[in-house]
Amino acid sequence: MSLPRSVAEVLKQHVTLEVEGIDRMYLNVYQHRLQTYRGVAAFFRFHRGATFASSALMNPISKSFIAAVDCFVKQEQIPLITFTKGQRKDDITQEYRSRFNGTEGIVVVGKAQEKTPVFGTEKRRNPQTGQKYPWIVRTTGMVNHYYFYGIDEDFGPFFLKICTYFPYNAKLCINGHEYVKQQLAKEGISFEALDNGVLSCANPTRLQQLCDGLSAHKINALLRKWLARIPHPFTPQAEFSLTQVLDRPTTSRVFFEEVIRENLDIGRPDHVLLIFELRITAQTPGRFRIRVITEGVTPSLHMDYKRSRIKQYHSAA
Repeated sequence: MSLPRSVAEVLKQHVTLEVEGIDRMYLNVYQHRLQTYRGVAAFFRFHRGATFASSALMNPISKSFIAAVDCFVKQEQIPLITFTKGQRKDDITQEYRSRFNGTEGIVVVGKAQEKTPVFGTEKRRNPQTGQKYPWIVRTTGMVNHYYFYGIDEDFGPFFLKICTYFPYNAKLCINGHEYVKQQLAKEGISFEALDNGVLSCANPTRLQQLCDGLSAHKINALLRKWLARIPHPFTPQAEFSLTQVLDRPTTSRVFFEEVIRENLDIGRPDHVLLIFELRITAQTPGRFRIRVITEGVTPSLHMDYKRSRIKQYHSAA
């Protein structure tokens, strides 16, 4: 057998399998509205109902998240380890993966302290009044991160890293080669695996199709699937609406006016605040109130109960 004499000759005559696809992918996971100080301030003032935004409001969320992780690893009997500086995390977690017998699940949770962008509070002074006030600023800090190392039926090994401090940004790490190995096995196509790739495959055409089929939609589905299974700092939110269409504009206007009239005292104030019928002390958490605003021509009814809000209004359109 003669030895090849050029690169072109090697590629033309001696390649046994050629496939192109995604290798290792490291994806940022974040809530885009919480990446600026304005978005953070709006989150605490309008979503959480705080009088003013401060980093002191972040601490309870972080503590709740850490407690949820501790509870999760105990209930699921998952090892919780601490990474030290200079350790190769993949080498350490490979031991736990090799001992995992299920088809999918979180096999180990690691904790590591890393420098990362966070938000804090600095004191500023009002130039007119001289009074100090807190102001949200972007900074950096050494913060603990949780690494959730898992195995997925469709993607194989992956990990999701979540920061324990606001704004709780995360990173998802997947490997396209592991994805196609899982898919080949599920379809019963024989193949010979490399540590990070495929050495040979009984159906190279299908192998390339599987590589091409790894889409953003499937990666997004993987992320949402596991966020639903592991603890994370963000509580679910939803908005629901009930639209009632009446036969005539006049009828709908009369209906809404009567709703307001039957729930108000004597008189026609443009802004009324009603307190829920319960005993409220300085220790009562949350906000309990109903506001009826009739300013202008479109009245509206606002009801607040802790973090839940209802808004009812009339539209002539």
